Amino acid sequence: MSVSLIVAMAQNRTIGVNNTLPWRCPEDLKHFKALTMGHHMIMGRKTFDSIGKPLPGRTTVIVTRNDALKVEGCLVAHSLPDAIKLSTNDDEVFIVGGAEIYAQALPLADTLYITEIQQDVDGDAHFPAFNRNAWQETAREVRNQTEPQALQYHFVTYRRR
Repeated sequence: MSVSLIVAMAQNRTIGVNNTLPWRCPEDLKHFKALTMGHHMIMGRKTFDSIGKPLPGRTTVIVTRNDALKVEGCLVAHSLPDAIKLSTNDDEVFIVGGAEIYAQALPLADTLYITEIQQDVDGDAHFPAFNRNAWQETAREVRNQTEPQALQYHFVTYRRR
């Protein structure tokens, strides 16, 4: 099984503000859906709360310290290793946030799917710093949008060297 991180982040590594995305980018959401469809998505409880429900066509695995948490339609794990064990029947598992889960998963990852927002953005959640020399860029797609807000972004795939 390969472990992939999927994230949209600003140049200053911002990934969120007040438990929401700090930008509106419909094409990024479509990109996320296309990559994760049919796979397990591992996320922290706050990330799940920001989404609000299990996403169709995927298996949601929530990592939480709360031993009593039960969410209909989702698997619950109490550590990242346990969440990965719950996903062993999948050839690619996606880590989808938040910042703490990304930091734990980065050393385990084979692939990074990063939507690079081409500007700095204020926020309170950040993707962990990582050594880009340990990764090889294998794909880059340059995109722009004018609505619902002007935004330049790149869909980039990195594989561990």
